[in-house]
Amino acid sequence: MRIYTIGFTKKSAEQFFELLRHSGAKRLVDVRLHNRSQLAGFTKKDDLPYFLRRLCDMDYIHLPELAPTPQLLNAYQKKAITWSQYEREFRVLLNQRHIEQKLPKELIADSCLLCSEPTADRCHRRIVAEYLREKWGDIEIVHLPEKPEQR
Repeated sequence: MRIYTIGFTKKSAEQFFELLRHSGAKRLVDVRLHNRSQLAGFTKKDDLPYFLRRLCDMDYIHLPELAPTPQLLNAYQKKAITWSQYEREFRVLLNQRHIEQKLPKELIADSCLLCSEPTADRCHRRIVAEYLREKWGDIEIVHLPEKPEQR
């Protein structure tokens, strides 16, 4: 099984959709807590399914159970906790939610996890992908680059 990840920040719509179109992913799994904000631009929940269908022939699904709680996200954004603490607490949350038991593998297989961060190193999408690999095994994780020319 392969899981892709992508962030939309620091990408133009063209860069974002070209990366997805050429990735091999079959669907985009939105793991953002907030996906309706003005800051989401071309990735707003109401617009994204249309763009994905028309430009990439991909499905769209929003799975907020793969997002942090508002309290955890806030604590990290306001620097009340470090990245290491955030990562630890988010893994505990995923474990408490039993996502590996509740998510059908077919839904995640060959999907691309979407969040806002431009790279996966300090983004919860990486943590979700790694957590599922730990629980399900035999998963290749492919973090799509910040820009298409970095492939």
